[in-house]
Amino acid sequence: MLKIIITGPESSGKTTLCKDLAIYFKVPFTEEYAREYLTNLNKKYKQKDLLIIAKQQLKNEQINIQHKIILLDTDLITIKIWSNYKFKRCNKWISKNIQKQTKEDRLYVLCKPDIDWEKDPLRENPNTRTKIFKLYEEELIKLKHNYFIIQGRARLSFAISEIEKRI
Repeated sequence: MLKIIITGPESSGKTTLCKDLAIYFKVPFTEEYAREYLTNLNKKYKQKDLLIIAKQQLKNEQINIQHKIILLDTDLITIKIWSNYKFKRCNKWISKNIQKQTKEDRLYVLCKPDIDWEKDPLRENPNTRTKIFKLYEEELIKLKHNYFIIQGRARLSFAISEIEKRI
């Protein structure tokens, strides 16, 4: 089973791409749990909230394992990057589980933030998306994950083409 993770900085088209890929490949996708959690939090989140989010995100990743491919709208790497960026540290549980995932068959679709910023109450960094994009790429390289970058207008067709080469 191949896990395909759609990742990247805020407002880079991840969720739209994930939904479109799910339709094309006729498989369900695992949504980003952070959005649900933070929407219902009704207060400013703290670093300890990221561990709660990470544990549920990882649990949700196991839901559709009967399919040939699994689509994930984010994973623990996003939580690690966000934790380090916002709080200057990351919980060891998150880092440990990210390391375990290096043994899995994972393909990362890294979305470049070259599309317009869409305001959203949960988004925080409209001016640092390129810097954060570089953090994602550095992390994927460090972990030796397979990945490709999505950019420009033909995102869906390029993603489909790249994924079909690998399944």
